[in-house]
Amino acid sequence: MGVNLKDIVPSQGVEFEDLEGKTYAVDALNSIYQFLASIRQHDGTPLMDSKGEVTSHLSGLLYRTLNLLKLGIWPVYVFDGKPSDLKHQTLKARGERKKQARQQWMKAKKEGRVDDALKYAKRTSKLTDEMIVESKQLLTSMGVPVVQTPSEGEAQCAKMLADGNVWAVGSQDYDTLLFGGRRLVRGLTLSAKLELNIVELERVLGDLKITREQLIDLAILVGTDFNEGVKGIGPKKALKAVREGVVGDIDVDFDFDAVREVFLNPQVSEDYRIDFGGVDGEGLRKLLCDVHEFSEERVDKAVKEVEGAYKARSQKTLECWF
Repeated sequence: MGVNLKDIVPSQGVEFEDLEGKTYAVDALNSIYQFLASIRQHDGTPLMDSKGEVTSHLSGLLYRTLNLLKLGIWPVYVFDGKPSDLKHQTLKARGERKKQARQQWMKAKKEGRVDDALKYAKRTSKLTDEMIVESKQLLTSMGVPVVQTPSEGEAQCAKMLADGNVWAVGSQDYDTLLFGGRRLVRGLTLSAKLELNIVELERVLGDLKITREQLIDLAILVGTDFNEGVKGIGPKKALKAVREGVVGDIDVDFDFDAVREVFLNPQVSEDYRIDFGGVDGEGLRKLLCDVHEFSEERVDKAVKEVEGAYKARSQKTLECWF
């Protein structure tokens, strides 16, 4: 979910043409959860094959990634590792909410309330280890880089950005800024409902007249994945508190310094590679068609389009030399 800083963070609108030819680090699990929530039937049932195995994550990853490649936008998917101990409480709370949502979903389905059923169903998404393995297999077969991080995906994305190996982080969450990521692109989901814009950390700090450390404190007061926010404090009140230097005077029921440390000194991998390879059409067909009964015609078309995207990329790279 991340921290909500939308009301105070400045951004700049862009067009997809402005992003062409650049590489982006993307939080993979965040994307997959979006697909599990949104790619469902009218009553909220996820997309499945005849064996009852969920395929929403594969369909979403295949077509969003394909469409990004066709636009000349090059995603690198970063997968979370072991969550911080501080995150367990958040995950537990999310689990309880999903359990309640599932009960409401089943009740709505039984009573024929289709709109309510779909609404509650979207809150029940469950990501399994097998889905993660399949997602990595799909992306690798498409020639798209996969990076495994020891802990938080957003932290690894910020690390790759700091190393100069990606141009920006593609995410709807603002956590990248807290981890020190200097450039965030929101709207790479390709959803018509979401505005495509760029958030620059330097501009955020300059406009708000605070330091990155103060931005972290602001976020902690509002609430992050690692702590509940302080009741009655939203982004604007938190901004006022950090500017006035009274954060230490606010009573909290969590270890403020420990949460701050997660953002200032995250666990990240130095050993990662970003190589866009060729398309393994046979691997894609085996996973999608043989195992999960995707249309062979549609998968073959997707393979050709991915190959076309790589060919166009190679041609533009060659043109740069002349």
